[in-house]
Amino acid sequence: MKSNSKKGFKTTDIVYIGVFAAVIAVCSWIQIPLTVPITLQTFAVCAAAGLLGLRNGFLTVIVYILIGLIGVPVFSNFQAGPGVLLGVTGGYIIGFIFTALTVGGAVKLFGKKMIVYILSMIIGVAVCYAFGTAWFVIWSADNGSTTTIGAALMSCVVPFIVPDLVKIAAAAVLCSKLSKHIKV
Repeated sequence: MKSNSKKGFKTTDIVYIGVFAAVIAVCSWIQIPLTVPITLQTFAVCAAAGLLGLRNGFLTVIVYILIGLIGVPVFSNFQAGPGVLLGVTGGYIIGFIFTALTVGGAVKLFGKKMIVYILSMIIGVAVCYAFGTAWFVIWSADNGSTTTIGAALMSCVVPFIVPDLVKIAAAAVLCSKLSKHIKV
């Protein structure tokens, strides 16, 4: 298939996917020690999807997850393997796929505009929260805990809202500044 075909991948697509998968990994290792440690994964996922678009942003997150699944310690706290994805917070990692689809889809439909970045990133992170929190509640029930949705929201979502809004703002600004330099 030709490298300039719409359906195929250009070398730059593959490089961007690899580089941004690495950026997500590095951002997962950076922790800001607050009452609940905050990582920069959400920032990296939003930026990757905003800059790379629907297909490449989605594939970036898939590559990141697959690398962690096979044992490379790319998840927060240098963790890796299927146990992380099947564990209590694995739903949030899987939720990154939906964040990338939401942000990338919005950029594809509505263009690379600041308002599109901000709104799609807010919606994308909310979808990640929903998926991850549902997973957390189900996992807890399967493992003998009686965690309510309200309790799960208070521990898994509320502490992260303000930091995630800051990360969304930073990712949106980064995307608006870099989008003219990254051609996908």
